[in-house]
Amino acid sequence: MSTDTVAYVEEGEFDPLLSAEKVVVVDFTATWCGPCRLVSPLMDQLAEEYKDRVRVVKVDIDNNKQVFKRFGLRSIPAVLMFKDGELAETIVGVSPYEQFTGAVDKLL
Repeated sequence: MSTDTVAYVEEGEFDPLLSAEKVVVVDFTATWCGPCRLVSPLMDQLAEEYKDRVRVVKVDIDNNKQVFKRFGLRSIPAVLMFKDGELAETIVGVSPYEQFTGAVDKLL
């Protein structure tokens, strides 16, 4: 099993990141969340597969409640996809890898 290839971002880094990158995939997660641990390796795989075209990051909701609330999220895991700084896709819960790649492909 590889170590985390996907970096965690904090609240202050969130908006600058959305402005700087064309497509950003944000995995809202928490250390205590069992289903999040199922999504985490999928995010690492996504980051690897699209490494030159998409930025994949994680947000720990316990440390960044404001970002979590801002998007009206109520449950995790939640993966939000942004294109040109705008929210384009939300996938809540554990989903097959193809659902994530399909959503990313639509944004590229």
